[in-house]
Amino acid sequence: MSALLRQIPANIPQDTRKIRIENSHLTELPRGSFENVSALEYLWLNFNNITVMHIKSLEYLPALKELRLQGNKLSSVPWTAFQDTPGLKILDLKHNRLDVLPEHALRYLPNLTYLDLSSNQLTVISRDVFYSWPVYQRSQGVEGHIEAISNAVLALHDNPWICDCRLRGFVQFIKSVGPPIILMNSYLTCSSPKFRAGKFFYEVELNSCTKPLTSALDSNLTVPVGLNVTLTCFVQASPAPAVWWTYSLKFLRAFNVSTEPISEDIVRSELLIPAARPADAGNYTCTAANFLGNTSVAINLHVHSPWASTTTPPGWAPIAPAESGAHVEVRIAKQTVYGITLEWFAVAAAAAEPGETWYTLLVGRYDAAQKDAIYIGPGINTYSVTDLLPATKYEVCVAVRNQAPRKGQCVVFVTGSDISQLEQREKLIHIVVIVCAMVLAVPAGMYACTAEARPGCLARCPSMCSRRHRGGQAQAAGSKESTLDSLPAGSEDGLCLPEGGRGARRPPAHDEPGKSRPPHRNSADLY
Repeated sequence: MSALLRQIPANIPQDTRKIRIENSHLTELPRGSFENVSALEYLWLNFNNITVMHIKSLEYLPALKELRLQGNKLSSVPWTAFQDTPGLKILDLKHNRLDVLPEHALRYLPNLTYLDLSSNQLTVISRDVFYSWPVYQRSQGVEGHIEAISNAVLALHDNPWICDCRLRGFVQFIKSVGPPIILMNSYLTCSSPKFRAGKFFYEVELNSCTKPLTSALDSNLTVPVGLNVTLTCFVQASPAPAVWWTYSLKFLRAFNVSTEPISEDIVRSELLIPAARPADAGNYTCTAANFLGNTSVAINLHVHSPWASTTTPPGWAPIAPAESGAHVEVRIAKQTVYGITLEWFAVAAAAAEPGETWYTLLVGRYDAAQKDAIYIGPGINTYSVTDLLPATKYEVCVAVRNQAPRKGQCVVFVTGSDISQLEQREKLIHIVVIVCAMVLAVPAGMYACTAEARPGCLARCPSMCSRRHRGGQAQAAGSKESTLDSLPAGSEDGLCLPEGGRGARRPPAHDEPGKSRPPHRNSADLY
């Protein structure tokens, strides 16, 4: 008891009749574990860590009457091993991890009077397991002489039984069992499916198993672009089938599929296609399978563009008539050499609520015969168009779904001819932000006068500005980086003028199109 044994001792006396090793560290029963103790009658190996039992582990034990393996970690048992123990009467396997009981399991236990399989992981058992048991066969073959046959106690409780069609024969056996076979606990309960959980076997009536039969309410669907589409198929099968959807011979994303039972043997499976696009058109196949076979049904989806109008601008695809009162204002929020960022908002009530309004974005070269359509879902009012060609004229329109673009809903723009202009403009913006942050961090006595300052300040700072101007030039000569000391060098451009004690702001210089800037510019040049 509680010994640190990791294997069966090899020096057990040959005339030993009873061995009890419990709460130890045995992990397996190897072949010929007890070949030197052929007189053994009682073997107790409870509460060890046995996970493997060799098919010849009970070899040379013809006299064995009792085998107890309670509280181990056996997930399977080599039932043919009991061919070497024909006189076995008690077999205790409770509190293990057995999940399968094969049809021939009890065939080699003809003299068993106690079998405990409780508290395992058994879910489904065929009734043939017990119909092929010699004890049951003898009880059925000796009518009127039942008292001459020894009783056999059977413990099968506390297992997670799945009460579907696969358990039908076993439930019928349990309902009809009687002496000489006695159930230790006759109140066996179902663990699943959910609508039968907790019910006793005598309360359930199970149907026969059937191969899946699939069907669809509509096998040919046509929907407009941008609409959320749900494809539905129904499957009648027992046991409950596995259901999956395929499209173009590829599995679809599982999180877009929901499957739920609507009755005992019918399940409904739905595939959600959000914001249907023309590329989503095609055949979708719903397939269901259980152990009896599989079947499938195909649903053909057509996605058409709803844009059709007699007053469409040249080059646009036909679109549907506009709904009265619906209008969208569009502007360019940001532009780069290779793209733009659009922003829009509705200025009148559309047919749908604002939180449910879909938009269609049409983008293409100004002279293109056909534009690309992009469908925007509810709650979004910005979109970035990238990968455009430089120095190219484009047109972009935003319209409420099912409406034609109106005046003010289209923007025509030309992408930049090179990258330098926009790059320099963005650099200027960043430098201005940095300068403002740095100036705010300087103590009050060190503020430089700017064109935005009050005249009183300008009257007091000419000498300070000139001194800082000279220091700034020296700093600029030594480094191209913009630093705090170099900032006053900008007084040349009107940031600080001493004449008359008043500052005059010089109008900003505008870049002429086509002119390129020097490759390196400091903050004074940019100002």
